[in-house]
Amino acid sequence: MMAIKEILMPNLGESVTEASVVQWLVQPGDKVKRYSPLMEVVSDKVTTEVPSDFEGVVKEHLIELDTDVPIGTAVMTLEVEGDDSKTVPSVPVEASTTEVKEQPDTPVAAAPKPAGKNAGRYSPAVLKLAQEKGIDLTEVTGTGNEGRITRKDIMNFTPAAIEKPAVLEAAPKQAAPEPVAPASVKPATPAPAHIPTNGNDTVVPADGVRKAIAKKMVQSVNEIPHAWIMVEADVSNIVSLRNSVKEDFKKQEGMSLSFFPFFAKAVVQALKKNPKINTSWQDGNIIYHNDINLSIAVTTDDHLYVPVIHQADNYSLAGLTKEINRLAGDVRSGTLANADMQGGTFTLNNTGSLGSVQSMGIINHPQAAILQVESINKRVVPTKDGGFKVADMVNLCLSIDHRILDGQQAGKFLKDVKENLARFSNESDIY
Repeated sequence: MMAIKEILMPNLGESVTEASVVQWLVQPGDKVKRYSPLMEVVSDKVTTEVPSDFEGVVKEHLIELDTDVPIGTAVMTLEVEGDDSKTVPSVPVEASTTEVKEQPDTPVAAAPKPAGKNAGRYSPAVLKLAQEKGIDLTEVTGTGNEGRITRKDIMNFTPAAIEKPAVLEAAPKQAAPEPVAPASVKPATPAPAHIPTNGNDTVVPADGVRKAIAKKMVQSVNEIPHAWIMVEADVSNIVSLRNSVKEDFKKQEGMSLSFFPFFAKAVVQALKKNPKINTSWQDGNIIYHNDINLSIAVTTDDHLYVPVIHQADNYSLAGLTKEINRLAGDVRSGTLANADMQGGTFTLNNTGSLGSVQSMGIINHPQAAILQVESINKRVVPTKDGGFKVADMVNLCLSIDHRILDGQQAGKFLKDVKENLARFSNESDIY
């Protein structure tokens, strides 16, 4: 007995609510075995292959590529052998589920349903977009495969013009009544402006990871009121300590000791003293995170990833070095696990590795702050006795969510970071 099984968008982490398919690895008609990869999905900048729980034949793709859908959404159907009682039927979504009830005094003639075997069947993305724009899907002509309505069809849809009532000859002076738009139809939002190109331009579609980054950045700047503060710190002691132990550290641990773990340790210690920095804003509430999960920015040639050191306060400086090295290696080898991208509560960004001396970071939503560690440079600075010295100085640039934090809390946090940095003096501080 053959039955239809729906493949759902899998749960990709407790904080992940939606994801998108960036590549189908199988097509309708293909035979698949259990555990064979079906598709690649992306969420929070991590691409993951989704395996099949069944052996069977691919029947249909239910959503479009690069379209965010909620976790648990049916994205594909398979025809498998099995008992009907164990199947999850692929039930078409009727157009009536997206219609807004019409007012009784403004009747509208029913429009013909779209043709093709996919008539009356819409992807979750199309349903959501139609609801947002108040568009009756029965009025839209689909241009997709076998008449299926696509997001592009919704974006380009213009409601049919509504005829004005005729003016009666017996009342020539009375103005014709203005047409009233029916409740089920709203003006379509204009399509995004087209950017002109010429023969010298190259148009490259953004991949799934870049789209995920773009979505996260737009969400952050739209939802979070950013404020920014910068201080400079003397880290001559760290430069001296690191230079004195780096060769022995590499021999003993098998990896290089950079400056970044010193800043990570100092930040974690400061977060312990300033718990309001380690928070998030949600529906008028401030969520204080008990764990310090330090997000660190790692770049590749094309993308920016932000893996997480979970419970970073449990690590020594040497332990942080190893974990930073592991996460950066996994990012660049393409083996980073989805769990390593989840649960961050504060972000530390090593912009100094790029030669930057001052920058304003965009907060990693929904966190409350991000700290940019700039490049270390020698400068002539005044001493307490009125003289001058050459010191290794670094700028620390902090962006904060002004709904949660003010300048006072930001300044105290940076002051504690500076004091923590100044305490590193002995090799014992590394372990």
